Amino acid sequence: MGLHDEAKLDRKFMELAKLMNIYLNHFPKHEKYGLALEIRRTAYAMYGYIVEAQKRYHKKTALTNLDITHEQVRMLWRLAFELGYLGFKDGRRDERPEETAQHRYLAMSRLVDEVGRMVGGWIAATRQVQEDAS
Repeated sequence: MGLHDEAKLDRKFMELAKLMNIYLNHFPKHEKYGLALEIRRTAYAMYGYIVEAQKRYHKKTALTNLDITHEQVRMLWRLAFELGYLGFKDGRRDERPEETAQHRYLAMSRLVDEVGRMVGGWIAATRQVQEDAS
C-alpha cells in the first residue's frame, strides 16, 4: 500500500468518523455512555492502529490489530442496529424507527465495508512484499 493509498484510508476513516458521531449522538439517553461510548472508543482505537501501521517499519502486528478492531466496530454497529438504537432521533424514538434504523445501518455498513476492503488490501500488499523479499 503506497502513501497515496494510506491517505485515501485516512480520508475514508474521517468520513466514517463524522457520520458515526452524528448517528451516535441520536442514541437513546440511557446508551450514551454505554454502547455509544464503546463504539466511539473502538473506532478511535482503529484510527490509532491506522496511524501506527503507517509509521511502523514492521507492520504485521499493527495491521493485525487494525483488522481486529475493524471487525469489532462492524459487530458493535450490528449490535446497535439489532437493539434498535439506530431508530432514535435526539434520544427519542423516531417517527419511523425501522426506516431510520435501516437507512443509518446501511450507510454505516457501506463505510465500514470500504474501510475493511482498504485494510484487507493493505494486509495483502504487505504480505506480498514480505514474500517477494524472502
